[in-house]
Amino acid sequence: VQLVESGGGLVRTGGSLNLACAVSGRRTWYEYSFMAWFRQAPGKDAEFVCSIRWIAGSRYCEDSVEGRFTISRDKDKNTLFLQMNNVNLEDTAVYSCVAGGGVVEVSRRSDYDYGGQGTQVTVSS
Repeated sequence: VQLVESGGGLVRTGGSLNLACAVSGRRTWYEYSFMAWFRQAPGKDAEFVCSIRWIAGSRYCEDSVEGRFTISRDKDKNTLFLQMNNVNLEDTAVYSCVAGGGVVEVSRRSDYDYGGQGTQVTVSS
């Protein structure tokens, strides 16, 4: 499974961005039955952002982005999205999408089998 992120860039506080993650190379849907966004700021560990179950569409986001970020997917286009609204300085990070089949804990990066290279999001004041 290959994952390619896009949509990052420079945005002012309070602004919006829509990140995308194109999925290709799958053999079965199970390989990406769970998908998620993680982010990593300079000098910090990777942090869980949001997850979604590809078929059922059930979603979960961590508290600091709940109500501001929305994760979604387009099953026909094999694309994952992260709509980021009302961003703040703490949202500055490299955002990466991940995919996996046997995910037990959606917020644990090691549970996922595949990951993309990431896209940089920089929020300025």
